[in-house]
Amino acid sequence: MTEFNLIIDNKELNYSGIFSVDDLLQRINQLLDQRGYRRVEKKSEETVTSEGKELYLELRPFKAKTNYMYLWLKIKLHLTEVTDVTKEVQGRKRLFQQGDIHLVLDAWVMTDYEDRFGRKPFIYFLKAVINKYLYKFPLEEKFQGEVGSDGMFLFTDVQNYLKNYVYQTGIREKERLAPITTIPLERERRKR
Repeated sequence: MTEFNLIIDNKELNYSGIFSVDDLLQRINQLLDQRGYRRVEKKSEETVTSEGKELYLELRPFKAKTNYMYLWLKIKLHLTEVTDVTKEVQGRKRLFQQGDIHLVLDAWVMTDYEDRFGRKPFIYFLKAVINKYLYKFPLEEKFQGEVGSDGMFLFTDVQNYLKNYVYQTGIREKERLAPITTIPLERERRKR
């Protein structure tokens, strides 16, 4: 019997603006490879509507830590009203997409003690009760922290990537702030 421990539950990211689907997926794959996850694509759909394309992608990357423990991420990526847009970047025209992105992230620790203790049901039961109510084994607790860390790393990196995408690609220049003028101190205001 496999047990799933939910570490991150439905962490959502919403973005609306210019992006590149290829760059976004390449970034997610790069982050998963960097953290040592094996990529698995569970579901992929593309629908064309009058407002634009609608894409749905569900990824289930996992990392095997021991013979009976796995770290598992569930990434749902839903892109709506996606239309192609041509922008001029550094004197050359490039094709981008514009639309809405909705990303949902879950992180799980999956334990399969049956594989390890399958022939000894009493030991399987005892291990599960001890782990759940009495004592967390350090190795298993470490894995919960690792999958939580990996999930938040992926989430914040994608969030920052999307926020800064128009600046990184050169579509838009960052606004230059005007220099701050000197504000008179309280003492100087009283003298006037």
